[in-house]
Amino acid sequence: MVFSNNSTANTKQLMKIIPNILLIYTGGTIGMIKDPETGTLRAFDFDNLLVRIPELKLLDCNIETFSFENPIDSSNMEPKYWVDIAEAIEDNYNAFDGFVVLHGSDTMSYTGSALSFMLEHLAKPVIFTGSQLPIGDLRTDAKENLITSIQVASLQHYGKPIIKEVCLYFEYKLYRANRTTKINAEHFEAFASLNYPDLAESGVHLKVNNDALFKPNARKKLLVHKKLDKNIALIKLFPGISEQLLSCIFSTPNLKGVIIETYGAGNCTTEDWFISILKETIKKGIHIINITQCSGGSVTMGQYETSEKLKKIGIVSGKDITTEAAVSKLMYLLGQNITPNLFKTIYETALRGEMT
Repeated sequence: MVFSNNSTANTKQLMKIIPNILLIYTGGTIGMIKDPETGTLRAFDFDNLLVRIPELKLLDCNIETFSFENPIDSSNMEPKYWVDIAEAIEDNYNAFDGFVVLHGSDTMSYTGSALSFMLEHLAKPVIFTGSQLPIGDLRTDAKENLITSIQVASLQHYGKPIIKEVCLYFEYKLYRANRTTKINAEHFEAFASLNYPDLAESGVHLKVNNDALFKPNARKKLLVHKKLDKNIALIKLFPGISEQLLSCIFSTPNLKGVIIETYGAGNCTTEDWFISILKETIKKGIHIINITQCSGGSVTMGQYETSEKLKKIGIVSGKDITTEAAVSKLMYLLGQNITPNLFKTIYETALRGEMT
């Protein structure tokens, strides 16, 4: 990883205490510039950050940069890189007041959700952002996303950070990261938080929704969890899904947890073979989580006859959690070696504001 210093403070600013922000570049479109000769995209040199975005000098903070030596395309993002990001924050936690993570948009909600669980007792802002167009493009959204993300990470009240959680900023909106989903591959408004209000909105003024902010126990020290278990599966139900397919998935060696995206408020087929497979899987000690495949709304098992049987056999309710948060929360909890008797209770409990 490459570490460099880009201080935006002038002599006058140095006379007072101003926030120190660490900018962590992992990869993604926001860190690319287009080669004028070939038209291909290449990684941006963050030592020249202020040259490309001179507006950063106007921000009332010190900015330092920390880059992955080999940028990761978000399609290649996986848990081992989540640990790298968490360690970068852990190693620099006491030296900085806030962190901005530059990340590819395709899997940003997964990474943001994972970091929210991994960084227990987080009392400083960790803001994920990216862009749909490269930073050197004439119409890029990268500059606004980056500038406002740094500004958000710098917000303080009486010397203490206002934001104390993992967030995602994109196109004038600040969201709780573990509540987000990427909804559009082409529009600048690429993300949505359908089951939780925006944390802030950027316009002529930066308006913070203080009532919606996560409020951690400030007396506890940061605890970074680095053990994640990837032995899970994600199944999206569809009309006509076969017994053979599900039997194959549920018999995967070393499988420890399965997330099922059901219909509507947690409904599924009531065919005997389907319920039987789930029941036998749970007996093996494999956890099964029920989440809705709808973009918004919540699982309410037992509301309809088509979900009553799931409730009876001990399926875990994901309530209104997103798929991204459901996946990362399952990996996180499986890594904690929680006893089977407690697992259901803990999963159904909001740990970082990821569910209502």
